[in-house]
Amino acid sequence: MSRRPVTDDISALDGIVQVSRETAQRLESFVALLRKWQPAENLVSPKTMPDVWRRHVADSADLVRLFAEPGRWLDIGTGAGFPGLVVAIVGTPGTEVDLIESNVRKCAFLRAAIRETGAPATVHEGRVEALLPSWDSPVDRLIARAVAPLRRLLELTEPLMGRGVPAAFHKGEDFRTEIAEASQSYDFDLIEHPSRVGEGVILEIANLRRKPRQA
Repeated sequence: MSRRPVTDDISALDGIVQVSRETAQRLESFVALLRKWQPAENLVSPKTMPDVWRRHVADSADLVRLFAEPGRWLDIGTGAGFPGLVVAIVGTPGTEVDLIESNVRKCAFLRAAIRETGAPATVHEGRVEALLPSWDSPVDRLIARAVAPLRRLLELTEPLMGRGVPAAFHKGEDFRTEIAEASQSYDFDLIEHPSRVGEGVILEIANLRRKPRQA
């Protein structure tokens, strides 16, 4: 698949999701706030800022293309709101997103962005491994982007995935190596969705089962 041309504006979403004028304005407000906070807080890699709409916004919105039904999403390690806050902004009406982030300053940015955009999202400050074992709110789908290798992601999300919650994880070009490593410890159902933004994939994972330890 050829790479999409670099387009640093809302048109980066063409072919991924259609957004209303109101939603486009909310996304533009979010990106403007990101640009304002970025110099002081280093919310995303500086080298990606010239291409922020494609590298971060469109890549995150690709989840909504694949999973358009409304529901309650849980983004673990959301960082500056990718993918979870974008999903909250562009998702089907009725979509709500919980955002887990351990970095205090990034949590402050996320709360400011939610106020600015009116996104149906809630910030949970803390580490995933501390919050998920006792998580008792509804979750229809787990999501994560640029958080950890797949094997570690499955370890972190096992408290919920082990109860039947499915997941969708962004992964880069080396995703097959990560799948092989994760498969040493877990069995799971897997669908690979090629990204419409870059060279990676979105891995749709369900029915997670930990393999018995070898004697």
